Amino acid sequence: MAQLRQEVEPGEAGLDAKALGRLDRHFARQVDAGRLPGFLVAVARAGRVAHLTTYGHRDVAAGLPVEPDTLWRIYSMTKPVTAVAALLLMEEGRLALDDPVARYLPEFADARVHVEGSGEEVRTRPAAGPIRIRHLMTHTAGLTFAFYHAHPVDALYRDAGLHSSVAPGADLARTVEVYARMPLQFEPGTQWNYSVASNVLGRIIEVVSGRPLDEFFAERIFRPLGMPDAGFRIDDEQAGRLAELYGEKEDGSGIEPIPGLPLRGRPRFLSGSGGLAASAYDIHRFMEMLRRRGELDGVRLLTPETVALMTANQLPGNADLRSFGSRPAHDVPGNEGVGFGLGVSVVIDPSRTQAPSGLGTFGWSGVATTTFWVDPSRDLTVQFLTQLRPRRSHTVYPDLKRLVHEVVAPVSRPSPR
Repeated sequence: MAQLRQEVEPGEAGLDAKALGRLDRHFARQVDAGRLPGFLVAVARAGRVAHLTTYGHRDVAAGLPVEPDTLWRIYSMTKPVTAVAALLLMEEGRLALDDPVARYLPEFADARVHVEGSGEEVRTRPAAGPIRIRHLMTHTAGLTFAFYHAHPVDALYRDAGLHSSVAPGADLARTVEVYARMPLQFEPGTQWNYSVASNVLGRIIEVVSGRPLDEFFAERIFRPLGMPDAGFRIDDEQAGRLAELYGEKEDGSGIEPIPGLPLRGRPRFLSGSGGLAASAYDIHRFMEMLRRRGELDGVRLLTPETVALMTANQLPGNADLRSFGSRPAHDVPGNEGVGFGLGVSVVIDPSRTQAPSGLGTFGWSGVATTTFWVDPSRDLTVQFLTQLRPRRSHTVYPDLKRLVHEVVAPVSRPSPR
């Protein structure tokens, strides 16, 4: 069975073992205090895993520990995979960043933009320009999520039954048709708003490739990269390794099990936004492909130029998420100094980030408190996996970045002549 293993001692990779110990102890205290069920953290440098820690439980009630082969619902960490799938089609000339979405999904041909009002009193106008593929990949399409409570269009998504981003009883194609009936929050390309855009992109991948999204991911990404556990469903053997999902109790007294993303049997709704489960080994393989600019173990998925495009800030004027983001993006702590590429966030100004980050660091996180990033300036990849959907903001990500930042110095580079 493929599972992540530590390959070198921290010192061999230029990492500070004492600082790594502080990182482990910090999150172990969160588990011991009942704020996290358990966790896995892995740090690799130059592709070699130099730190791997598991602690706590994947199932608290059953007393099952977190292990290196534990499976995790990665939710929005699915989005970078969907972006890579679209980029594969772009390299084949079957898709282009500036293609109108309506070329593949005609239901988006007459997009309208919210002007004022709410509910039945909402007023809209025709969009000045089309939604393009690049708008989906950068979350600048004007789409949104139903669980936001910041704009009248958010409420329209709820009215349409899109509370979980899927139309009741619908598949991906039908759900995307419902999205297309919703007004846009803003003119495409003029603001950043994290949204259901990756589901729309997933549907375009199906239309262009002629393959269901799960089959395309498996054939073009997971099997070539050697990601044996990644997918939209799990079998009987995998079920015993799947971590339970937890939420915070309403009174703040601890955590409790909550329903998670259904994974037994093929889902009707294949979400390119948040439908995948994976192991730490799978995630390491995916990060390594990106760190190595599109190639892993002799298999080239993307060209270096395409990965460079994916991991460069695509927001106009090199803006960050705070300055270019609509509400609620503007109000999220940590959006300062961070731009957005094609499916991943990108650090563009380390001096302004909430937690220490290297210039050009890219990655993404999931709603169950999973995250990964690649730091090219330190030749470092990091992943942290647990299964907690918090009710309120938490400090897991900034704490993790601060503690990881302490373990390694930037890669030395020759002075320019």
